[in-house]
Amino acid sequence: MGGARAQVNKAHKTRFASKSSRNVHKVSSKDKSRIAKPDRNLTKGARAARLQRNKMIREQKRDALLKEKRASSGSNSPPRVIVLFGLSGSVDLSALEQDLLKLLSADGTGVVYPAVASSEYKLRATVLKAPHGDLLACMEMAKVADLIAFVTSASSSSEEDCYIDAFGSHCLSIFRALGLPSTAVLIRDLPSELKKKNDSKKVCTSSLASEFPEDCKFYPADTKDDLHKFLWLFKEQRFSVPHWRNQRPYLMAQKVDMVADNSISGKCTLLLSGYIRARSLSVNQLVHITGAGDFQLSKIELLKDPCSLNVRKGGDLMESDDMNEAQVISCLTPDPMKQEPLLVENVPDPLAGEQTWPTEAEMAEAERNQEERKLKRKTLPKGTSEYQAAWIVEDSDADVSESENEEDDGMVLDEGENAFNSQGRMDEFELDDDQASLALVSDEETEIHSMMMDGENLTREQMEEEIRKIKEAHAEDEEFPDEVDTPLDVPARKRFAKYRGLKSFRTSSWDPKESLPQEYARIFAFDNFNRTQKHVLSRTREMEQNLDECIPAGSYARLHIREVPIGVANKLNLVTKTMPVILCGLMQHESKISVLHFSLKKHDSYIAPIKAKEEMIFNLGFRQFVARPIFSSDSFNADKQKLERFLHPGRFSVASVYAPISFPPLPLIALKIKDDATPATVAAIGSLRSIDPDRIILKKIILTGYPQRVSKQKATVRYMFHNPEDVRWFKPVEVWSKCGRRGRIKEPVGTHGAMKCILNGVLQQHDTLCMSLFKRTYPRWPEKWFPMTDA
Repeated sequence: MGGARAQVNKAHKTRFASKSSRNVHKVSSKDKSRIAKPDRNLTKGARAARLQRNKMIREQKRDALLKEKRASSGSNSPPRVIVLFGLSGSVDLSALEQDLLKLLSADGTGVVYPAVASSEYKLRATVLKAPHGDLLACMEMAKVADLIAFVTSASSSSEEDCYIDAFGSHCLSIFRALGLPSTAVLIRDLPSELKKKNDSKKVCTSSLASEFPEDCKFYPADTKDDLHKFLWLFKEQRFSVPHWRNQRPYLMAQKVDMVADNSISGKCTLLLSGYIRARSLSVNQLVHITGAGDFQLSKIELLKDPCSLNVRKGGDLMESDDMNEAQVISCLTPDPMKQEPLLVENVPDPLAGEQTWPTEAEMAEAERNQEERKLKRKTLPKGTSEYQAAWIVEDSDADVSESENEEDDGMVLDEGENAFNSQGRMDEFELDDDQASLALVSDEETEIHSMMMDGENLTREQMEEEIRKIKEAHAEDEEFPDEVDTPLDVPARKRFAKYRGLKSFRTSSWDPKESLPQEYARIFAFDNFNRTQKHVLSRTREMEQNLDECIPAGSYARLHIREVPIGVANKLNLVTKTMPVILCGLMQHESKISVLHFSLKKHDSYIAPIKAKEEMIFNLGFRQFVARPIFSSDSFNADKQKLERFLHPGRFSVASVYAPISFPPLPLIALKIKDDATPATVAAIGSLRSIDPDRIILKKIILTGYPQRVSKQKATVRYMFHNPEDVRWFKPVEVWSKCGRRGRIKEPVGTHGAMKCILNGVLQQHDTLCMSLFKRTYPRWPEKWFPMTDA
């Protein structure tokens, strides 16, 4: 292809080469052993250590898995909780519950308390039937369920959405937000013919498979053999529960009693009996009863297990008299030195902000300043006495006082971020917009700015009507939801006294300790939240190792909870008839109040608007409390967040509340109650994000004005303010237009609040001039902390 100019390389001269010369570049095996790397032995040792470490990790995981399996299926494990949930209202759960209990109970009666112990299946179980239509009861049962058995009927396959109705779909979304435990689907009312039965099962499985996790199994549940197969698989199944449930000990009360406390009026001692689950419970830690509040324990009694596997046939049932006289094995009482105090709010010191007595150094400095003033000579007229000289003000003092008065006449921005460095420099200033500076030079003053406005002779009603017409003309613009009207009867400098201007929302500084509300004196804050959480978790693990003050998980115990209001105890006695009463142990600091932040999203089923600072019931894990949140955006590149007046659908917002401290991760279900007659509905779902009282949330308002006259880069704007004093007060704040112009206020015009502005371009007549103002907002303190307590 290259022709005569193609490159020809010289051939290797291997024709007469010997074999030794051919292999001269190779290293012999003897020399290889001599040339050894100096760190070869070190490398071999590191590899061996790495293999040994991996082997040890595998053995630890295997041991942890075996320990978990023995703890969940052994004789010392608490009874497994099976929750039967009907996906539609046509499913008969009572018949299925009776069939399961007859299989599990030894004598076949199906009547058990507090659980059923089956010697055939070698397991103990508590079967709960979720009432269809009661959302709160279903949600509380899902929190303690080891297995949720979703029951559906195959007989209504011809109907639309036959397998799952609206309530079933709604509850399923709530269960996903809480974290689904192990799940199974039981199919009832299948045809007796084998072919039709398999076809119906396939149709039901294909219709519901997308609603459940991939490992969810579908079982027929019509005959005794079907249920027998399900129970054997249930016994061997390894359960998966949400991570947040294993962080704290909890108890599902099998029995609720109360003992009057004569020492304190209106209080009683509440007795809850049940199995301790997940972790060991210490008698010195605080406990929370869902919906009732946080309390201290006065005593824990370890009782003989009423539902043991190691009994004779027919001995799994206990009479009611035997239950009332349960045998007490041991009793634990709290140590006053170790017991966690029930501290909710910080007690503010009203004298904390008072000025202390001056120190000696401060007094000496004041004396020196006084001597310097005496030695300072003044130029006095001839014949002026010493008394008259004391009243003469020097020119420098007068200049200082005049400059101070000039500074007080306007709204002052933060130092270093004021776009207008001096009010005297009216013709030059710098603006920062997207990291670009705009140098604006004012033109020569025109005659129209010294003229009076045409609308100065309008009455108040005429001005309001004109403003209303302009607002209606711009009503279709929903891009600026923060616009507010400047009042006519109140000066803007008083109405918006708490607001300030910011040069840049992202980079301007805002002191988080500045002008805090009175509620901040009652809350607690952490210096380093992550470090505190690690310390609290390690302290909890150490406390569980102390068997002298802890009841191990799986034990049947009676908890004596002291100083419970009698009204709350009566409500708990009524609640236990429809839903389980749940008690959970609290970690250190978890009874104290702070500012909690949640990632929150409006639920798809809730249509009504959710306004900020409205009362809601937050279900945070096992805990339940009342909160009045404010909503804000979530910006990662700024230390300030913008307030949102409503919780918008389709996206996550951050909800900030005053609430008891809880350590994440924890799921959140926010309930909304319209009135006492209607039940609570799920309004939003989310999770706990952080605990930080220093998070800055700013409320933004936009004052708008409309151009009257425009001349090149200058414009006369009206209806943003209604008197010249307000114009002078807000003079340092930057103004901008909806069409992208930016500028500043130069001076007021006339007596009705019109002003002359200088912009970086020509302002269009249809444009709107805006001014952004900000103030920090805080959550609202709730009237009561828990739903069952009185305000």
